[in-house]
Amino acid sequence: MKRRWNRRKWRDVISGYLFVSPSLLILGAFFLLPILYAVFLSLHKVELLGGVSYKFIGLRNFARIADDDRAWIGLRNTVEYAIYVVPIQTIVAMLMASVLNSKIKFRNFFRVVYFMPTITSSAVLTLIFMWLYKSDGLLNDLLNLVGLDSYNWLGDPSVALKGIMIMNIFSTAPQFMVIYLAALQDIPDTLYEAAELDGAGTWRRFISITVPMLKPVTFFVVTMGLIGTFQLFDQAYIISNGSGGPDNSTLTLVLLIYQYAFKNLDMGYASALAFMLTCAIMVVTLIQRKLFGGEEKLN
Repeated sequence: MKRRWNRRKWRDVISGYLFVSPSLLILGAFFLLPILYAVFLSLHKVELLGGVSYKFIGLRNFARIADDDRAWIGLRNTVEYAIYVVPIQTIVAMLMASVLNSKIKFRNFFRVVYFMPTITSSAVLTLIFMWLYKSDGLLNDLLNLVGLDSYNWLGDPSVALKGIMIMNIFSTAPQFMVIYLAALQDIPDTLYEAAELDGAGTWRRFISITVPMLKPVTFFVVTMGLIGTFQLFDQAYIISNGSGGPDNSTLTLVLLIYQYAFKNLDMGYASALAFMLTCAIMVVTLIQRKLFGGEEKLN
């Protein structure tokens, strides 16, 4: 009886692994193997010209980061970008969702209109904003209309990154608005009715009921926002034509990784920078989890 039970147990185990094997193969081929190969590259000097060759150099690629001024500029720009964009887009998304969740007229129409920037191609949206920012663009036309001088929005190192921030908030806040909007449907109306009977106004109900009830969703939105901002590439690449200019003001870590990997063909150092970016995302996410108490709220 025990032997039969053991055979049946092993048959069930083998059958289970056969069923999940396609998913395991896909995850291994497109997730695990690239990570392992990136680790391998970060420990080698890779020569791509005249045949691919690998020379083991240990941790020299990681030590090289400390002396790379552009790497620290890219990190500083990325952190600055995240510090501004994540809080603003989170607050804007929450406020937009709260307004669209109220009983206003044409709210379904406004939901569709506000969501349009999210489904628009990032490259197309960047080109639209470049047209707005250029010297003879709409923004300068509006300034001239009110008697102000034109401004070189994309050529000023102190302003160029801010322009990308505005564009990113415009395109990503509606996406998080939909997430907040779904979460608002689960808040009982009785809470708002009881608070209204106690004399609480609209702002007090928002602060005392809406914001605390949305804390688990806010943790998710902030986490996804941090990961997204640390991966900024396409807008910075298009606006600066891949250079990170003017004066490295739009240079991000991902754009720098692209430059080293595909322009300088320095795959080993690019892989080391990629691990630096991964560690930065992990550290920031852990800090954010400690501040928000994410584990407790998600349980």
